[in-house]
Amino acid sequence: MPLSLFVAGKCDKRNKIMKDTERMIHLPEIQGNLSGIRKSTLASLEGLYKATVPPGQALSAELATELAGLTAQLGREIAVYLNRRGQVVTVAVGDTRTVGLPEAAGRRAAHRLSGIRCIHTHPGGDSELSTLDLTSLKEMRFDLMGALGVGENGDVDQTSFGFIAGWSGEEEPFVETVGPLSLDDFAAMDFAYLAGELDRRLEERGKTVSIAVKERAVLVGVERQGAWEVADSLEELAQLAATAGAEIADRLWQKRERPDAAYFVGRGKVQDIAAARQEKGANLVIFDDELSPAQQRNLEQALGTKVLDRTALILDIFAQRARTHEGKLQVELAQLKYNLPRLGGQGLVLSRLGGGIGTRGPGETKLEVDRRRIRERIGEIEREIEQIRRHRDRHRQRRLAARIPAVAMVGYTNAGKSTLLNALTAADVLAEDKLFATLDPTTRKVILPGGQEALLTDTVGFIQKLPHQLVAAFRATLEEVVQADLLLHVIDASHPRCQEQSDAVFRVLDELGAADKPVIPVYNKIDRLDNPHLKERLLRLPDSVAISAQGGEGIGELLERIRAFFRRRRVDAVLVIPYGDSGLLARLYDRGAVNAAEYAADGIHVHASLPPEEAAAYRQYISPQEVPDDE
Repeated sequence: MPLSLFVAGKCDKRNKIMKDTERMIHLPEIQGNLSGIRKSTLASLEGLYKATVPPGQALSAELATELAGLTAQLGREIAVYLNRRGQVVTVAVGDTRTVGLPEAAGRRAAHRLSGIRCIHTHPGGDSELSTLDLTSLKEMRFDLMGALGVGENGDVDQTSFGFIAGWSGEEEPFVETVGPLSLDDFAAMDFAYLAGELDRRLEERGKTVSIAVKERAVLVGVERQGAWEVADSLEELAQLAATAGAEIADRLWQKRERPDAAYFVGRGKVQDIAAARQEKGANLVIFDDELSPAQQRNLEQALGTKVLDRTALILDIFAQRARTHEGKLQVELAQLKYNLPRLGGQGLVLSRLGGGIGTRGPGETKLEVDRRRIRERIGEIEREIEQIRRHRDRHRQRRLAARIPAVAMVGYTNAGKSTLLNALTAADVLAEDKLFATLDPTTRKVILPGGQEALLTDTVGFIQKLPHQLVAAFRATLEEVVQADLLLHVIDASHPRCQEQSDAVFRVLDELGAADKPVIPVYNKIDRLDNPHLKERLLRLPDSVAISAQGGEGIGELLERIRAFFRRRRVDAVLVIPYGDSGLLARLYDRGAVNAAEYAADGIHVHASLPPEEAAAYRQYISPQEVPDDE
């Protein structure tokens, strides 16, 4: 081979290696919306990473000119992040209205700036900072947020910038804006002095004040055909969020026949949520329906913030409000069952299969260890709750042996069950105008007209879309509902959608297997009704009662209805049982309530309260001087 060809071949090989190396050490990727952009323009955008700004300047005229030219060419906003050394660390492309700002890689804390400044373009020539610009400045702790107003000819017509100047209160930073300025004035600004002064102010504040982050939430709902009105459902979600301690920043919803598999809502709506979150300064997004684990992960990645669904929100409220050991166990069980499928990872790929190709190595991954520990904890809690259930069942058997009738109050959350318990029994339990004020069941003795005793139990409130994990976890507690002789369905008569709330309660009762229980509808809060005819319309249901648990109206009538119900279920009689049939006395004790037994010459005189079917079986023993009370 001629030497020239050998050398040329060596050079070609070396050039190829150098090109491959350049491809391996490629510049950072362009962020944002790159659809429809030519390769040559993408190359120009990547070239922005090579630009530098002299120390002490916020922006150079050369970089501003490049940004303006590309903006005019694309008709889109472009943003660059620069660090304190003047290097471009991020390039992002948006649309004609806005550019999505990626997370800054710099440091960020409550009392420190990120060390990153954001410069972006505004097609149309106006450089005024938008609400989104200022919200991003505060949220991401930029050193500075600058805007270049780019005209149709590709020139920078004007510039503006803003920076964090202090705090308007204990938590909320406020910003100062400057502009519009010429490009020369912006480039000539002493940025090094400004950044140093801002660092000093924030550092001083960080030494004296601890800044707590208040959770501000954007609520998101989906309107489906035949579903609850989305506005009312979001209003209830807002009450739940407020109960959990969040501040409501905005509410958004979308009409869809079925949820999107990836994001629950459409991809366009996800962009709207991201914009609303930035504009309102929200750090939390709450969906009004339960999300799948994949949907939750996708949304958190797309929105760049924490995402919760209705189930997680209710579980959080329950965790805050549980007071007894049993209540805390039940909430923990529900949370663990909810979180187990939401542990990140590759699912079955990471499972221990007990040997074989692909399973050898260091052992269980951290993910599998977490899953195993959660399953073990679930088993421990379930065993402990089962012990509590058996303990409560023994108490229930003693109560049944004493023939004391049991009444359980059910109803939508915040319908006034605890207030009614206080009014009927002077129980003095906590009663607040909040959702889920009561989690732990409370049982008190109530004296009915005529002196009969009954046990009245206050139960946890139900709610629309009640998480299945909670129904399962609280099943031991809700057995009081299943075992009760009578249910008082407490309904908030003043609520505009009390019928939908009532339907939600019956759905949960059906899930518990208690839908066929005898029920007295109790319409509470009638003192809040403005329409006098509405009360009459509510009372058309059989045995329904209208009351004001707080004001005391209708309480006597309710007690009389309860008494009448139990009187219909028993017959009071005096039986004379011959001594030869004394074996029947044991059956009386087993099937009814024996109030007294006297041994006389003609036999055993038994004063008993019996179910109607038992009374018929003992009719031949009823004393002719006694007339059964069969009201």
